Amino acid sequence: MGKLKHMKLGDWIFNIVQYVMLISASIIALIPVVVCIFTAFKTDAEYQATTPLVLPESFGNFDNFVQAFTKANMLRGFLNTGIVLIVVLVLSILFASMLAYVLDRFRFIGSGLIRNLFMFASLIPGIATQVTVYQIMYNLRLINHLYGYIIVLCGTDIISIYIFLQFFENLPKSLDESAILDGCSYFGVFFKILFPLLKPAIVTSCVLKGVSVYNEYYMSNLYLQSSELKTISTALYTFTGPYGSQYNYICAGVLITILPILVLFLICQKQVYGGMAAGAVKG
Repeated sequence: MGKLKHMKLGDWIFNIVQYVMLISASIIALIPVVVCIFTAFKTDAEYQATTPLVLPESFGNFDNFVQAFTKANMLRGFLNTGIVLIVVLVLSILFASMLAYVLDRFRFIGSGLIRNLFMFASLIPGIATQVTVYQIMYNLRLINHLYGYIIVLCGTDIISIYIFLQFFENLPKSLDESAILDGCSYFGVFFKILFPLLKPAIVTSCVLKGVSVYNEYYMSNLYLQSSELKTISTALYTFTGPYGSQYNYICAGVLITILPILVLFLICQKQVYGGMAAGAVKG
């Protein structure tokens, strides 16, 4: 009986610790969002006179949002980001799925080496290669061009390759053999039979790649130096400078950038959850 009471007490303590940790983690994650919302509605004088966690005098002050949208030319930023995002997703998914198809379905000399090289490449920080990549881009006259930036972002997406490899490993090769016996080419097997079955992997890869492209700042700032080629991430830096930053405008701009993704997620959440859940199940 004493042992049973001791176990119940231990479970009770464990549950308390678990809830305390979950609540603490939620507070830590929500504080930056709350501060951003409060700051976005504050005037310049109010921001200078109050601390970040103090409520704004009015949540009806939308002047910061108007100023952020117009001064940072966020419409142009959304347009450039949308073009880059769509093209990069289409090309990355196409290249990664075709490469995974070749590596999984065909056995040739060096196929194992190629897989290992991809694994090795994933260990190299991307920023460490930018000196060489920038020299190549400069020699090819691709700096300050939207298509040059797209080419850089379309570089080998190793995570997507392994996601597609996992799915191809679970698709029976009898599908390929039957189609080939019926006179279908390898391209036909891929595009007509296998590619439609990759929907979960495509959704998972689109979410991962799309988030990274939408939030990407370093290469956008490096390769797109013209004000007309700003993406949505670099547009927010309009309000930074050597003499200080206008954080109320920056926070308003951040909320504006979140809005399209939030709306898209709410519309497509069933497909996103379904695709990622299927992508997490092997076999």
